[in-house]
Amino acid sequence: MSSGGAEFRQRLERAAELRSYRGAGISNQEEAALEALEEKEREKRKKVSDAARADYLVRDAMAQGKFDDLKYAGKPIPGLGERYDPDWWVKGLLQRENISGLGPPAILLRTEDAELDAKLDEQYTEQQVRDILQDFNRRVIDARRQLQGGPPVITKTREVEEEVVRWRERRAARVVETAPEPELPRTWWQRLWRGTGQVD
Repeated sequence: MSSGGAEFRQRLERAAELRSYRGAGISNQEEAALEALEEKEREKRKKVSDAARADYLVRDAMAQGKFDDLKYAGKPIPGLGERYDPDWWVKGLLQRENISGLGPPAILLRTEDAELDAKLDEQYTEQQVRDILQDFNRRVIDARRQLQGGPPVITKTREVEEEVVRWRERRAARVVETAPEPELPRTWWQRLWRGTGQVD
């Protein structure tokens, strides 16, 4: 540390000492010296640039380990280097919070179309399947008629009867997959053996 730095440190310590004694009988001259020293310190703080102050705060936080457990430590930051999207925060919120049901009808219908077979497979009756398909087709046609702009609707309507046949086929395939294998009848020797208390 330079002699100027040591001298400044001594003055600062003296100011702290005087501050603790303020109002406890220090002279007016010492009081004025304390005020002058504090004013000098305030001026010096003002001269420090914002960049230097930020650099100091970052280095101090690093030394304290506040950046050790960050989410993307050692990984690339997602979206960095892509072209600027003015709606980045809205898209990030939708993705983070897993919010669905918001957006232009064209996008929502594409998403629903991709998940429609799985939704149909959860139904128990053909009437439920027909109702879902008719509602989906009605919304696709309404979206095509919209005059408010937005992306074009490229989702196709579904043929109800064809989808019902496909639903039946998928349902039958699931029943065959889950059907238990028939148990073979036991021979008289296996029945006799079980009856004696022996374990198969």
